[in-house]
Amino acid sequence: MHTDTERCVRAVRSKDARFDGWFYTAVVTTGIYCRPSCPVVPPKAGNMVFHPSAAACQQAGFRACKRCRPDTSPGSPEWNHRADAVARAMRLIADGVVDREGVPGLAARLGYSTRQVERQLLAELGAGPLALARAQRAQTARLLIETTALPMAEIAFAAGFSSVRTFNDTVREVFALPPSGLRARAPREDARHTAGALSLRLPFRAPLHPDNLFGHLAATAVPGVEEWRDGAYRRTLRLPYGHGIVALAPRPGHIACRLTLSDLRDLPVAISRCRRLLDLDADPVAVDGHLRTDPVLAPLVDMAPGRRVPRTVDAAEFAIRAVLGQQVSTAAARTHAARLVTAHGDPVHDPEGGLTHLFPTPDALAALDPGTLALPRARRTTLTTLVGALADGDLPLGVDSDWSETRARLLALPGFGPWTADVIAMRALGDPDAFLPTDLGIRRAARDLGLPSTPAALTARAAAWRPWRAYAVQYLWATDSHPINVLPA
Repeated sequence: MHTDTERCVRAVRSKDARFDGWFYTAVVTTGIYCRPSCPVVPPKAGNMVFHPSAAACQQAGFRACKRCRPDTSPGSPEWNHRADAVARAMRLIADGVVDREGVPGLAARLGYSTRQVERQLLAELGAGPLALARAQRAQTARLLIETTALPMAEIAFAAGFSSVRTFNDTVREVFALPPSGLRARAPREDARHTAGALSLRLPFRAPLHPDNLFGHLAATAVPGVEEWRDGAYRRTLRLPYGHGIVALAPRPGHIACRLTLSDLRDLPVAISRCRRLLDLDADPVAVDGHLRTDPVLAPLVDMAPGRRVPRTVDAAEFAIRAVLGQQVSTAAARTHAARLVTAHGDPVHDPEGGLTHLFPTPDALAALDPGTLALPRARRTTLTTLVGALADGDLPLGVDSDWSETRARLLALPGFGPWTADVIAMRALGDPDAFLPTDLGIRRAARDLGLPSTPAALTARAAAWRPWRAYAVQYLWATDSHPINVLPA
């Protein structure tokens, strides 16, 4: 969008927050870059240039606006609904792959050379993978500076910088303030670091309807790993350097996030996975606008706009849970998962009580005795085959997975039908166009709304909803009174 100058200028002049994260406005006369909704008086059109990313602005020599804080805007929705190499690269960078494995590791995961990855990211985002990762490190540093009382040296290494000097130079360059200056400007009530917990605000594009989002997570919560408490969804997180516990609660204009981490280096990855879990980088205006063109869906969208797709923090975990949930009730699926957690999960300490384990990894389940599972024999085979494929690396599941290829691999496994493959594609892989025509709830909603109820006919009818059929699924599910559609008290 940043190449459409006229449209960008209109968005800046109208201070339209819907475009935050889509592009960034750099002002050549001040050397500052802003989000489109910046509250200051808009500059002259001739003084504005537009960039596709904060990293591109920083690479061009612009520093972040202290008023609108463009580095904290919601991420671009482009990386959620696209499946090409650039989108997969951006999802991996957000998950910290460049910091942990370098650009060669990023390229290897994508199946390209480092030169090809550099070229593609520069062409589309105006910045290479190192610059994009640097921008993410700068934002993490700012977050820690403003919300904790940690010493600056600890913050530097927790944010991923190789030295305190590099940390200081980057903060000055990006924010035009030294780290101590950023901390001095932060409101005192936001500087919280109680018992190792970090309290953050996760932004999103309005509207956001939380009922089905948090209702789904709470209704399917696995005891010991997840819970709903005091108006917040809480769960344990398995992270690259350690583990964490997060509490997420819907608030007007943001999601309240409280994180407790065993290693602060995991902060950017934890935030990225929480945003992905709640689908916070979606563009609800674009999604709902498209679905409203269908006269059957329009009343459902108008009744509760801004529904998100409840996703996951761990694709392998969700795939295992999807198999456990085949042809059984939500309560039975939770029971089966809880037994696996108790027997094979890693114990963790929850200062607030309630959460006891991390969900077991495929490696931990690889030696599972099928006879101990209270499942039909065919489903035991399905589960053990899936676990084996995940543990051996034959079925890689993650933010970089190719949606079509992974769906085909899943369907090749015994016991995997279209419903299981597509629910994994929708919630674990993030495919916004995944559709569940065989789902009982979808067929029931289709019948009540006068839509075709047979899978083939419904799929043909749903072609008009592409590329947002996963969101149409949320609106159809919401016609039922199932607990997944209700925000817990």
